[in-house]
Amino acid sequence: MDRVDAVVIGAGAVGSAVARALAQAGRETIVAEAQSGIGQGVSSRNSEVIHAGLYYAPGSLKARLCVRGKELLYALCESHGVAHRRCGKLTVANSEGEVGALRALQERAAANGVEVEWLDGAQARAMEPALRCIAALHSPSTGIVDSHGFMLALQGDLERAGGAVAFDSAVDGATLSRTPGEPHVLRLADGSELGADIVVNAASLHACSLARRFDGLDARFVPRESFAKGNYYALSGKSPFSRLIYPAPADAWLGVHLTLDLGGRAKFGPDIEWLDVRTPEEIDYRVDPARADGFYAEVRRYWPGLPDGALAPSYSGVRPKIHTPGEKAPDFRIDGPELHGVPGLLNLFGVESPGLTSALAIAEYARTQLSLP
Repeated sequence: MDRVDAVVIGAGAVGSAVARALAQAGRETIVAEAQSGIGQGVSSRNSEVIHAGLYYAPGSLKARLCVRGKELLYALCESHGVAHRRCGKLTVANSEGEVGALRALQERAAANGVEVEWLDGAQARAMEPALRCIAALHSPSTGIVDSHGFMLALQGDLERAGGAVAFDSAVDGATLSRTPGEPHVLRLADGSELGADIVVNAASLHACSLARRFDGLDARFVPRESFAKGNYYALSGKSPFSRLIYPAPADAWLGVHLTLDLGGRAKFGPDIEWLDVRTPEEIDYRVDPARADGFYAEVRRYWPGLPDGALAPSYSGVRPKIHTPGEKAPDFRIDGPELHGVPGLLNLFGVESPGLTSALAIAEYARTQLSLP
């Protein structure tokens, strides 16, 4: 049986960032990726937004890791030549109730150390003439990034530090060791085994089901997964906006928002569609054109000039939820040995948005959870 210092399961943005950090800490690191390329799962189906850190509860992992991760991500983009743009975002209100929600968001941003600027309707329209609102919060540190370019940069750093990605290498399960000097043993789909002192489960949509196949991990430490689909619709024609536009948040959903790609093209979404499936293999990623019908009224509240028939189905992504529709969204679950008692094991559960923004900070946090320098 081959043996390495560390195995990270999953070559998405977060798994790649963690693997890079382990390799740079001097650990011989392999990423076991079930697909034939990096970032083929959740990381290939998102809005590519660099989030500022406005929305998350102060002191939570989401808040801390988003704010820290944003700084690290912008720095890496600059140093590695990854395409990105710090375009900024306006979160807008069109009723007194929404103004109240914006004020609460302003307070939360301040608590999280995130710069925002309060604008009245005229000030917001001076920045974005096509916009309708009575107030807005301007977040100048929000941006967009080429997520695949980011992951390629992570892979390059990993390989320069002596690590590697093993493609077409699905992990079926593991036998975990609590004996010093004895490795955890990963079982691969091709029947082979691989020993490792450190195992990081960054399998995203598959993380919970995989953890249930870790012999030696108490079932109490594995949450039940749920899957929530987000559909995106592309705008035909030129975008009238140069910044991202979000409605004031309602409950746990950020509403139908407008995001831009690096070419300046606009898309709307994601919505939230809870799926009645038990495994990722059952997910249908097709985008129903009819769901766009519900977008028009929502979007026209802040962009009354949206033309009829201007939204075309684009793509969808699925969030790796660890709660159900009636429950409050929990924090990231980054479960290390202090919680579950298994040395060298780290499980990442429920790492949805702002996971892409937070990836490099999650990697820093992972090193501390594994007691690595």
